[in-house]
Amino acid sequence: MREHKFYFLFSLLFGGVIVILQQKSNTMFAIFINIAAIIGGSIIGGLTKRKVNEQYLNALSTGMGIAVLVLGIYLAIQDMQKSTTPVLFIMCLAFGGVIGSFLKLDARMEHYSKKVGKATPKNMGSANLSDGITTAVLLCCVGTLAMVGPIRSAIYGDDTYLMTAATLNFVTCIVLSSSYGVGISLTSVPVFIWMSSFFLIGKFSAGLVTGANSEITAKIMTETNIVGGVLIAAAGLGILHIKDCKTVNLLPALFLPLIYFLIVNLFT
Repeated sequence: MREHKFYFLFSLLFGGVIVILQQKSNTMFAIFINIAAIIGGSIIGGLTKRKVNEQYLNALSTGMGIAVLVLGIYLAIQDMQKSTTPVLFIMCLAFGGVIGSFLKLDARMEHYSKKVGKATPKNMGSANLSDGITTAVLLCCVGTLAMVGPIRSAIYGDDTYLMTAATLNFVTCIVLSSSYGVGISLTSVPVFIWMSSFFLIGKFSAGLVTGANSEITAKIMTETNIVGGVLIAAAGLGILHIKDCKTVNLLPALFLPLIYFLIVNLFT
């Protein structure tokens, strides 16, 4: 019981620190907080080297899933009221899903995650550490927060979703490293590359948006927020084990509002 209390008390403390840091955070700083969360969680879990009771895992998963679901719904509904093209987000999600499925983004992500796991040195944890690394990379990267978060951070300077991702990653790595060892901390490398890539994509998109007039810019931001909110809500459904929406395949939908309004702007 002492170890279980330690898990929860430390998780609550970390969550409090995240909230405080969020008030002073800037863009890339939030990504480094995610890396620190992964390494810190891995060390804590690795020190105990014991599995956490399943009922506690279910409680954590349910709580985090509900929080992510509510965040996504809030973001989407908040901007739906400002939208001048209420069906655009539906079209973006539909065509974005088709594009992502055609490119097999979800399958590719899973494939590369397994490659990372197999390349992990065996002396950094248990014999099946590669399975743990694969699971950690999938949980920390595939979630919509890890994709939408860096983009929102780059465009708006809003680190809310990256900080939420850091909390999720922290708890996830405690749980996994308690079974697979401190080697789970190696997950921080692909996660950093993954989040930084989306941050750079966001910066590039922000440059295109800045070049457009203020009215078009506002529309792009509004529609992107709606799509992002829906994807985050979908991630919440996945965490709650209600529906695996394969949000990686839906990722192209995030960039379709930008493309749509830039094309419209050229012909008006």
